[in-house]
Amino acid sequence: MEEELLTKQGRESEREDQKSTLLNVGFFYLRLVGNPLNELLCLRSDRVYTIGRNPKHCKIVLNSPAISRRHCQILLSRSDCKLRLIDGSFLSAQSDPSRVGSKCKVCRVSSNGVFVNGRRLPRGVVAELNTGDLVLLCVKISYGFVVEKIVFTEVNQNAWLDAVSPRAELLLRHVRGILSSHDPVSYLRALQNVDCTKGSANSEKYLYKDIADKERISNPSRNNELDLGCNSDGKTFFLNRLTSIDHSVPGQSTGVTLQQLLHPIVSLTRIFIATFTCDVSWFLDYCKVPNQLPITIACHNGERCWSANHDSRTAMPFSSHPNLLLVYPRFPDEIAFGKDRKKHGVACHHPKLILLHREDTMRVVITSANLVSRQWNHITNTVWWQDFPRRKSAHFSSLFCPTDDDKSDFGAHLAGFVASLINEVPNQAHWVDLLANYDFREATCHLVASVPGVHAQIPSYLQSDYSLSAKQVLHMKSIPGICLGCVHTSVVGLNHRFGASVDSNAGQFKMLAKILGKCVVNSSGTVEVILKRNTNIPADANAVSVIMKDRDGDFGGDSIQLGFLPREIAKWVSPLSDSALLSFSAFIYPKETLEAAYAGANTRVQLFLYLLKGPNFDRMSELIHEDLLLASLCSLLASLKRSFGLWRLREVLSQHKWPESLETDFIYGSSSVGTSLNPDFLADFSTAAGKRSYNYSDSQESDPEWGCWRVEHELKNPSIKFLFPTIDRVRSGVCGVHLSRYLLCLSEKTWQRLRPAGIFHDAIPYPSDRIGYPMHVKVARRRFQSNVDGSSFGWIYCGSHNFSPAAWGRTLHPSSLPLGPKLHICNYELGIIFLHLQNSVSDETVINIDDVKLPFETPAPKYKPEDRPATAQAMREALAEAQSMAVDPLEEMTEISEDDADEYEQIIGDSEEGEEERIYAEMLWSQVFSSHD
Repeated sequence: MEEELLTKQGRESEREDQKSTLLNVGFFYLRLVGNPLNELLCLRSDRVYTIGRNPKHCKIVLNSPAISRRHCQILLSRSDCKLRLIDGSFLSAQSDPSRVGSKCKVCRVSSNGVFVNGRRLPRGVVAELNTGDLVLLCVKISYGFVVEKIVFTEVNQNAWLDAVSPRAELLLRHVRGILSSHDPVSYLRALQNVDCTKGSANSEKYLYKDIADKERISNPSRNNELDLGCNSDGKTFFLNRLTSIDHSVPGQSTGVTLQQLLHPIVSLTRIFIATFTCDVSWFLDYCKVPNQLPITIACHNGERCWSANHDSRTAMPFSSHPNLLLVYPRFPDEIAFGKDRKKHGVACHHPKLILLHREDTMRVVITSANLVSRQWNHITNTVWWQDFPRRKSAHFSSLFCPTDDDKSDFGAHLAGFVASLINEVPNQAHWVDLLANYDFREATCHLVASVPGVHAQIPSYLQSDYSLSAKQVLHMKSIPGICLGCVHTSVVGLNHRFGASVDSNAGQFKMLAKILGKCVVNSSGTVEVILKRNTNIPADANAVSVIMKDRDGDFGGDSIQLGFLPREIAKWVSPLSDSALLSFSAFIYPKETLEAAYAGANTRVQLFLYLLKGPNFDRMSELIHEDLLLASLCSLLASLKRSFGLWRLREVLSQHKWPESLETDFIYGSSSVGTSLNPDFLADFSTAAGKRSYNYSDSQESDPEWGCWRVEHELKNPSIKFLFPTIDRVRSGVCGVHLSRYLLCLSEKTWQRLRPAGIFHDAIPYPSDRIGYPMHVKVARRRFQSNVDGSSFGWIYCGSHNFSPAAWGRTLHPSSLPLGPKLHICNYELGIIFLHLQNSVSDETVINIDDVKLPFETPAPKYKPEDRPATAQAMREALAEAQSMAVDPLEEMTEISEDDADEYEQIIGDSEEGEEERIYAEMLWSQVFSSHD
């Protein structure tokens, strides 16, 4: 008995000793807000961190005049696992906020205050912070931090000391080495490859592994973050995971993280990202991106995207990641104010696309979240992805237009959109080659892209008589051509042939009139011209002449040169035709050409360039890897005319019948509303969405214009319910107005103009655990219900398009346009459309439209008379009220919007040649004339 008692006491004593050696270790992570680097700070428990401007007294230094010298203090206490914050600094160094309760004595508070989730912290009050809390140290410039994570775990005290001591010794040894070195810079460079977790610091590596293992057991909600990976069949979209929501609670919504989408990152061979704003440092750190992984990020920059300087197209700012390239896609001249690039214009690079390339699959991710921490972790966004398998061999036909074997044009539109972003960066052209190696035929949705420009309708291709290929003009009668697409361009240099200074007796003009008079105009109203390579012009080895030939004669008959292809077109036409990969035929409008020649001015003459398979087309996968050919193919795909914006929406939806009488709902929710939104745009959008006047909705008339929804219908019976949060909803959010202030964009002027239409409905987040968190989604749905079996059908859009003409395009109807209407688009955008057709609801593989959960509640409640949306003015007033300060009337002028277009200039099209085109044509003509002398 005595021995058993002693043994029992010994075991209890041993357990007590083990408990005494356990140490509760805590860390907390702060993401700086308003800091250009958007740094992530990892801080220890039981240390008082002073935040402020003075480096002498502050552990965390923020260099801004709006920050006080000692602005605030923060402490994570391991005794009760609480993270506390106080405005100013404690009176004495011995003060401990964990013991003083709700108030403590401070020697000085900050000048601009400390705001926790939009509410100012009173003097002397200690605030307890939680994950997801937003702390602003200066509201006016949104400067502060977000609490991203708080971690506690028990570790063996001896192991902790054993881990820390060797690492401290190692770092101290390196510091001494730097101080004693004759070349400290070289010494530091050599240290970049040193892994401090090896050798004497192995114990620390195992310690952190032990912490992760314990966190996985104690916090099951983080298992998906630690054991990453996600799958999707592409039939629906998901929402991102919000870090502030406890996903371990039963019934709470989950979501997908950026880490999950990239997992396993070690198998990635390269990444392509398109985004509006980006925090590259956060992305590299958060996703643990390998240093040597090739990454291309296309993003917005107001100066670089408008610059004509080629050097402005790219940047490589991260020496730690030498294969990371930033690309700034160029905005076209035609959308600049007055076509003057110096005046810029209203334009935005706004898509959110991620391509994850692996040897066996290509994952395509389309989301509404920009590449920043806040939008992936604290704001609701949509995320769609689908994995596409590798083909046995490259299939380049799929990059142009769908073939008989293709079920979808997804690959063609994806390749065209990516090409438009990297067109001026030749060393990135390999992306179009990569896309040709993957099979997109099983895509579950349709791509909808917007590319800035003034887009025209293209005449249907009619059989041509001639084509340019292998540096020769070929007779197409003996070589049947398969049209792969069309490029809308122009003839440059017409005035150098027919201007008064060179054609004083109008002899050239009379010959042109004679030749055009003999031409037979086809059903599209165009006539064919001949393209001929000019290899003997030193000024440009790629020059291509445009020749009008007498139809009655052969090559020896009457002919006259009109001008040349523009330089930007000739630079890819020549390599692709010289290699016989493609053939090119061209058509012009005879009346427009004759009028331009008669005027003798720098008038632009439209030319439609049709591309056909060349003799070597089937060898493209073998020949295309030459850098010049690959870059030329990329430029061609970027120039190829496709349907964008509203016209693409119409193209997809017009393939199916949408019975007007069965419509139950037509809604659109987005975080931004264009200031030029008016009944004309609403009618255009509804028409593109398949809406028809009720009197003609069941008509069998094939004409797409028959019974279409017009402005008069929109004014009488508004077609769309627009979802946008009220100011009361935003004000009551978990972070108040602050998170939404630069996220939501709706001007007071636009609200007052649209208010009488009664189209506004409150955007209530769904599921309910997301209420209080801002939404950055752009989602539309048109729903129908059968009157036979009650089944529902329709379509859903999600992506980057906000509800604005800048994103979707504004229709231009000037009577002088020979091609009819044009579409003026300001932004780069990308989204997808899911079709849920009436005749497929019985198919078990098809998801019912009601099974797709939207990110907001439906039916959405209509605004009450006293409701007001969260306009920029309403949010400023709410913020001023919370801060008890006056509204700055000039502040509205400094607000930055993702997508907004205040005023459009009246654009009739490009009626004149640009300055670069005129100089190019003059240079070519001078050498042509001199060779004839």
